[in-house]
Amino acid sequence: MTTRINLFENETAVKFAKRFANAGLVIHQSSLPRSTQELVSLRASQINGCGWCIDMHTKEAAAAGETAVRLHLVAAWRESTVFTEAEQAALALAEEGTRLADAHAGVSDETWAAVRKHYDDDQIAALVSLVALINAANRLAVIVHQQGGSYETGAFAGWSS
Repeated sequence: MTTRINLFENETAVKFAKRFANAGLVIHQSSLPRSTQELVSLRASQINGCGWCIDMHTKEAAAAGETAVRLHLVAAWRESTVFTEAEQAALALAEEGTRLADAHAGVSDETWAAVRKHYDDDQIAALVSLVALINAANRLAVIVHQQGGSYETGAFAGWSS
């Protein structure tokens, strides 16, 4: 598989990416824990088969102090003992929010109640926005066959203002 178009060298794509990064900055600066942000992004990216985003969020999570054990177990979080109840609620929301076409009801009332139990309104707004944003990022990368493996931690640090 080869990359169809390099979005980092296309003027229109770079303009869009900078605005996309600004949207992400709002989430990054929220009170939603950074570890939760990275775990949610990683899980949605796994579901969507986005090698580029899996690469990015695994490396960013590790750089932020996430353990290898937890990163390896994200795909099987329900069968793991290393995630808090709050993280489990966020991961459930990420899965259900990512698999909208697979479930006519979207996010279940049970999952929403678990999220409400562990996060305040600002954190929930950031979490819902994050699920939407990572799914959009996954689609961009998957459509153009942006391959994982070359991401360097902090590569987009200067993209937002």
